[in-house]
Amino acid sequence: MTEATIKIAPMRVSIISLSVDVYEDAQQCGLNLSQTYYQPLCETIRQEKSRRWAVEHADFIDAYNRIMEVEGLPP
Repeated sequence: MTEATIKIAPMRVSIISLSVDVYEDAQQCGLNLSQTYYQPLCETIRQEKSRRWAVEHADFIDAYNRIMEVEGLPP
């Protein structure tokens, strides 16, 4: 039986600023701020990388689309 290897990325401490009322409400609700913001931040990063890729490759995408309009997909 083989065990699956779980890759855990190193973590770094980061400081965020929150209003006192939001911070206190999160504490009273027992929310873990790191866990709460990790996934949405990862999604925002993914979207930004995708947007930047599209900007960086816009000329290629436009050229490819023009070719597809004229020639269509290969058989």
